[in-house]
Amino acid sequence: MEMTQLLVILFLFTILAVMGFAAFSKYRTEQRMDDPNAPKSSLAADGSDHRKAD
Repeated sequence: MEMTQLLVILFLFTILAVMGFAAFSKYRTEQRMDDPNAPKSSLAADGSDHRKAD
C-alpha cells in the first residue's frame, strides 16, 4: 500500500468518525431540548445559580 492510499484512508475514516460523533451529539442535544424534565444549565439565564455544573 502506498503512502497516498494510506493517507486517503485515514482522512476518510477521520471525517466519517467526526461526522458520526457530530450527528450523535446533535441527536442527544435535541432529545434533551425536547425533555421538559431536563434540568436547566447552570449557565442559562433562567437556570439555578446554585446547581453544580455537569
